[in-house]
Amino acid sequence: MSLGTPPLCVADNATFWPWFSSPTLGSWPDREQVVVVIPLAGLADWGLGHALDAEETVLMPILAEASRLRPLDRRLLVTPPLRFVAGPDPGCAFAVDQAVAHALIAEVVASISAAGFRRIVLLNASPWNEELCAAAARDLRIGRGLHLFTLQLAALGLDFHPQRSRDRRRVQTLLTGLTGRAPEAAGPAGAAPGWGEEPVTVLAGAAVEPKAAAAEAPGIVAAAARKLASLLGEIGARAPLAHAGQIEWR
Repeated sequence: MSLGTPPLCVADNATFWPWFSSPTLGSWPDREQVVVVIPLAGLADWGLGHALDAEETVLMPILAEASRLRPLDRRLLVTPPLRFVAGPDPGCAFAVDQAVAHALIAEVVASISAAGFRRIVLLNASPWNEELCAAAARDLRIGRGLHLFTLQLAALGLDFHPQRSRDRRRVQTLLTGLTGRAPEAAGPAGAAPGWGEEPVTVLAGAAVEPKAAAAEAPGIVAAAARKLASLLGEIGARAPLAHAGQIEWR
Protein backbone atom coordinates (compact mmCIF):
# COMPACT_ATOMS: atom_id res chain seq x y z
CA MET A 1 0.00 0.00 0.00
CA SER A 2 1.38 3.39 -0.99
CA LEU A 3 1.10 6.21 1.48
CA GLY A 4 1.55 8.77 -1.27
CA THR A 5 3.88 11.75 -1.32
CA PRO A 6 3.38 14.14 1.59
CA PRO A 7 3.13 17.79 0.56
CA LEU A 8 6.05 20.10 1.24
CA CYS A 9 3.55 22.63 2.55
CA VAL A 10 0.19 24.16 1.68
CA ALA A 11 0.68 25.71 -1.76
CA ASP A 12 -0.93 26.60 -5.07
CA ASN A 13 0.37 23.97 -7.48
CA ALA A 14 0.30 26.35 -10.43
CA THR A 15 2.82 28.73 -8.83
CA PHE A 16 4.87 26.44 -6.54
CA TRP A 17 8.54 26.49 -7.63
CA PRO A 18 9.38 22.82 -6.74
CA TRP A 19 6.73 21.49 -9.12
CA PHE A 20 8.56 22.87 -12.17
CA SER A 21 11.55 21.33 -13.91
CA SER A 22 14.82 23.15 -14.48
CA PRO A 23 14.23 23.43 -18.26
CA THR A 24 10.78 24.91 -17.61
CA LEU A 25 12.15 27.48 -15.19
CA GLY A 26 15.05 28.19 -17.52
CA SER A 27 12.68 29.07 -20.35
CA TRP A 28 10.13 30.89 -18.21
CA PRO A 29 8.90 33.96 -20.13
CA ASP A 30 9.73 37.45 -18.87
CA ARG A 31 11.73 36.13 -15.92
CA GLU A 32 12.88 39.59 -14.88
CA GLN A 33 9.23 40.60 -14.44
CA VAL A 34 8.25 37.52 -12.43
CA VAL A 35 7.66 38.02 -8.69
CA VAL A 36 9.21 35.23 -6.63
CA VAL A 37 7.87 34.96 -3.08
CA ILE A 38 9.99 33.45 -0.30
CA PRO A 39 7.82 32.71 2.76
CA LEU A 40 9.48 32.77 6.18
CA ALA A 41 7.85 31.14 9.19
CA GLY A 42 9.46 30.28 12.50
CA LEU A 43 8.51 27.72 15.12
CA ALA A 44 7.36 29.25 18.39
CA ASP A 45 4.86 29.10 21.24
CA TRP A 46 2.79 32.27 20.94
CA GLY A 47 0.61 31.62 23.98
CA LEU A 48 -2.37 30.76 21.76
CA GLY A 49 -2.66 27.10 22.74
CA HIS A 50 -1.67 25.79 19.31
CA ALA A 51 1.31 23.93 17.89
CA LEU A 52 4.74 25.43 17.31
CA ASP A 53 4.19 25.60 13.53
CA ALA A 54 1.41 28.17 13.98
CA GLU A 55 3.11 30.77 11.79
CA GLU A 56 3.33 28.45 8.78
CA THR A 57 -0.18 27.10 9.45
CA VAL A 58 -1.54 30.64 9.09
CA LEU A 59 0.78 32.01 6.40
CA MET A 60 0.75 29.32 3.73
CA PRO A 61 -3.03 28.96 3.16
CA ILE A 62 -3.24 32.74 2.78
CA LEU A 63 -0.36 32.78 0.31
CA ALA A 64 -1.86 29.84 -1.60
CA GLU A 65 -5.23 31.60 -1.87
CA ALA A 66 -3.57 34.86 -2.93
CA SER A 67 -1.69 32.92 -5.61
CA ARG A 68 -4.94 31.41 -6.89
CA LEU A 69 -6.33 34.91 -7.34
CA ARG A 70 -3.70 35.28 -10.06
CA PRO A 71 -2.71 38.89 -9.42
CA LEU A 72 0.19 38.47 -11.84
CA ASP A 73 -1.03 35.75 -14.22
CA ARG A 74 2.05 33.61 -14.95
CA ARG A 75 4.39 36.12 -13.38
CA LEU A 76 4.32 34.64 -9.87
CA LEU A 77 6.34 31.84 -8.28
CA VAL A 78 6.44 30.70 -4.65
CA THR A 79 9.30 28.83 -2.97
CA PRO A 80 8.91 26.44 -0.02
CA PRO A 81 8.96 28.31 3.30
CA LEU A 82 12.18 28.98 5.18
CA ARG A 83 11.51 27.46 8.60
CA PHE A 84 14.87 27.84 10.33
CA VAL A 85 14.93 31.54 11.11
CA ALA A 86 15.93 33.76 13.99
CA GLY A 87 14.14 33.13 17.28
CA PRO A 88 15.45 35.03 20.32
CA ASP A 89 12.49 34.15 22.58
CA PRO A 90 12.72 31.09 24.88
CA GLY A 91 9.44 29.89 23.35
CA CYS A 92 11.06 29.51 19.93
CA ALA A 93 12.22 26.13 18.63
CA PHE A 94 14.92 25.14 16.12
CA ALA A 95 15.96 28.76 15.75
CA VAL A 96 19.28 29.95 14.37
CA ASP A 97 21.17 33.11 15.18
CA GLN A 98 20.64 36.18 13.06
CA ALA A 99 23.86 35.82 11.08
CA VAL A 100 22.92 32.28 10.04
CA ALA A 101 19.35 33.32 9.16
CA HIS A 102 20.70 36.22 7.09
CA ALA A 103 23.08 33.88 5.28
CA LEU A 104 20.27 31.41 4.57
CA ILE A 105 18.11 34.13 3.02
CA ALA A 106 21.09 35.30 0.95
CA GLU A 107 21.78 31.75 -0.28
CA VAL A 108 18.19 31.18 -1.37
CA VAL A 109 18.03 34.57 -3.09
CA ALA A 110 21.31 33.81 -4.87
CA SER A 111 19.82 30.58 -6.24
CA ILE A 112 16.73 32.41 -7.47
CA SER A 113 18.89 35.07 -9.08
CA ALA A 114 21.02 32.41 -10.78
CA ALA A 115 17.85 31.10 -12.43
CA GLY A 116 17.29 34.54 -13.96
CA PHE A 117 14.66 35.97 -11.59
CA ARG A 118 15.33 39.40 -10.09
CA ARG A 119 12.11 40.53 -8.38
CA ILE A 120 11.90 38.84 -4.98
CA VAL A 121 9.56 39.20 -2.00
CA LEU A 122 10.41 38.14 1.55
CA LEU A 123 6.98 37.30 3.01
CA ASN A 124 7.52 36.96 6.75
CA ALA A 125 5.19 35.64 9.45
CA SER A 126 7.54 35.95 12.43
CA PRO A 127 7.62 39.17 14.48
CA TRP A 128 11.15 38.26 15.58
CA ASN A 129 12.34 38.34 11.94
CA GLU A 130 10.85 41.59 10.66
CA GLU A 131 14.00 43.69 11.10
CA LEU A 132 16.18 40.84 9.85
CA CYS A 133 14.18 40.62 6.61
CA ALA A 134 14.47 44.38 6.12
CA ALA A 135 18.24 44.21 6.62
CA ALA A 136 18.65 41.21 4.32
CA ALA A 137 16.57 42.87 1.61
CA ARG A 138 18.68 46.03 1.84
CA ASP A 139 21.97 44.12 1.74
CA LEU A 140 20.90 41.98 -1.22
CA ARG A 141 19.64 45.04 -3.09
CA ILE A 142 23.02 46.69 -2.66
CA GLY A 143 25.21 43.60 -3.03
CA ARG A 144 23.43 41.84 -5.91
CA GLY A 145 21.42 44.57 -7.61
CA LEU A 146 18.17 42.66 -7.13
CA HIS A 147 14.70 44.12 -6.67
CA LEU A 148 13.87 43.06 -3.09
CA PHE A 149 10.62 43.66 -1.23
CA THR A 150 9.48 42.72 2.27
CA LEU A 151 5.91 41.98 3.34
CA GLN A 152 4.81 41.12 6.87
CA LEU A 153 1.93 38.87 7.91
CA ALA A 154 1.19 41.49 10.58
CA ALA A 155 0.26 43.94 7.80
CA LEU A 156 -2.49 41.55 6.67
CA GLY A 157 -4.27 41.80 10.04
CA LEU A 158 -2.79 38.63 11.55
CA ASP A 159 -0.07 39.77 13.92
CA PHE A 160 1.59 37.22 16.22
CA HIS A 161 3.49 39.88 18.17
CA PRO A 162 2.90 39.34 21.89
CA GLN A 163 2.51 43.00 22.86
CA ARG A 164 1.57 45.23 19.92
CA SER A 165 -0.89 42.80 18.31
CA ARG A 166 -4.61 43.47 18.35
CA ASP A 167 -5.17 40.34 16.27
CA ARG A 168 -4.34 37.53 18.70
CA ARG A 169 -7.91 36.26 19.09
CA ARG A 170 -8.37 36.32 15.31
CA VAL A 171 -5.10 34.43 14.85
CA GLN A 172 -6.13 31.87 17.47
CA THR A 173 -9.55 31.45 15.86
CA LEU A 174 -7.99 30.96 12.44
CA LEU A 175 -5.59 28.33 13.82
CA THR A 176 -8.50 26.52 15.47
CA GLY A 177 -10.51 26.63 12.26
CA LEU A 178 -7.63 25.45 10.06
CA THR A 179 -6.55 22.61 12.33
CA GLY A 180 -9.96 21.58 13.72
CA ARG A 181 -8.42 21.49 17.19
CA ALA A 182 -9.38 23.55 20.20
CA PRO A 183 -6.52 25.46 21.86
CA GLU A 184 -4.78 23.54 24.60
CA ALA A 185 -5.05 24.87 28.13
CA ALA A 186 -1.86 26.65 29.14
CA GLY A 187 -2.49 27.50 32.76
CA PRO A 188 -3.44 30.96 34.05
CA ALA A 189 -2.90 33.95 31.82
CA GLY A 190 0.21 35.92 32.54
CA ALA A 191 3.73 36.65 31.43
CA ALA A 192 5.93 33.75 30.48
CA PRO A 193 9.72 34.13 30.22
CA GLY A 194 10.15 36.30 27.17
CA TRP A 195 12.47 38.31 25.03
CA GLY A 196 13.57 41.65 26.42
CA GLU A 197 10.60 43.84 27.31
CA GLU A 198 8.15 41.94 25.09
CA PRO A 199 7.21 38.74 26.94
CA VAL A 200 4.86 36.26 25.33
CA THR A 201 1.69 35.96 27.39
CA VAL A 202 -1.02 33.35 27.40
CA LEU A 203 -4.15 34.65 25.66
CA ALA A 204 -6.82 35.15 28.30
CA GLY A 205 -10.52 34.50 27.91
CA ALA A 206 -12.58 31.76 26.31
CA ALA A 207 -11.47 30.59 22.89
CA VAL A 208 -13.81 30.22 19.91
CA GLU A 209 -15.02 26.62 19.65
CA PRO A 210 -13.72 24.54 16.70
CA LYS A 211 -17.08 24.39 14.90
CA ALA A 212 -17.55 28.15 15.05
CA ALA A 213 -13.88 28.73 14.20
CA ALA A 214 -14.19 26.50 11.13
CA ALA A 215 -17.04 28.70 9.93
CA GLU A 216 -15.01 31.89 10.47
CA ALA A 217 -11.68 30.68 9.07
CA PRO A 218 -12.48 30.88 5.32
CA GLY A 219 -13.50 34.51 5.63
CA ILE A 220 -10.34 35.38 7.55
CA VAL A 221 -8.16 33.64 4.96
CA ALA A 222 -10.02 35.25 2.04
CA ALA A 223 -9.72 38.79 3.44
CA ALA A 224 -5.99 38.43 4.11
CA ALA A 225 -5.45 36.80 0.71
CA ARG A 226 -7.13 39.67 -1.10
CA LYS A 227 -4.84 42.15 0.65
CA LEU A 228 -1.79 40.06 -0.16
CA ALA A 229 -2.81 39.62 -3.81
CA SER A 230 -3.25 43.38 -4.12
CA LEU A 231 0.22 44.01 -2.69
CA LEU A 232 1.79 41.42 -4.97
CA GLY A 233 0.03 43.07 -7.89
CA GLU A 234 1.54 46.42 -6.93
CA ILE A 235 4.99 44.86 -6.68
CA GLY A 236 4.59 43.28 -10.09
CA ALA A 237 3.62 46.63 -11.58
CA ARG A 238 6.72 48.42 -10.28
CA ALA A 239 9.19 49.57 -12.88
CA PRO A 240 12.42 47.55 -13.10
CA LEU A 241 15.45 48.90 -11.30
CA ALA A 242 17.43 51.41 -13.32
CA HIS A 243 20.90 50.51 -14.65
CA ALA A 244 20.16 46.75 -14.27
CA GLY A 245 20.13 47.22 -10.52
CA GLN A 246 23.60 48.71 -10.29
CA ILE A 247 23.84 51.55 -7.81
CA GLU A 248 25.60 54.63 -9.11
CA TRP A 249 27.57 56.18 -6.25
CA ARG A 250 28.09 59.89 -6.47
